Amino acid sequence: MHANDYQQAALRTATPGQEASERLLAAALGLCGEAGEFADSLKKARFQGHPLDTAHLAEELGDLLWYAALACDALNLNIAEVMEQNIAKLQRRYPEGFSSERSQQREE
Repeated sequence: MHANDYQQAALRTATPGQEASERLLAAALGLCGEAGEFADSLKKARFQGHPLDTAHLAEELGDLLWYAALACDALNLNIAEVMEQNIAKLQRRYPEGFSSERSQQREE
């Protein structure tokens, strides 16, 4: 599936008629909540003896993507362009791939 196709399919389940500012707030809070659920699953596996549940982690990643699509919509962006801009930024920061040294020496 292409990113913009995903965004359009995901938005089919967004609250209809919601103002952009409400969608953006819902997206921000949803991203935080889903990231917390993802982290909680890892915490349970690492510190509480639970098995690593990759199916659950994949579900949480899907929820994160849904909220990212909602945020893009609220900002009138398409998700593919946001993805492309992120890769371009990473290529500028780490033209030869990630290195700890380059990370520590980079300027914001």
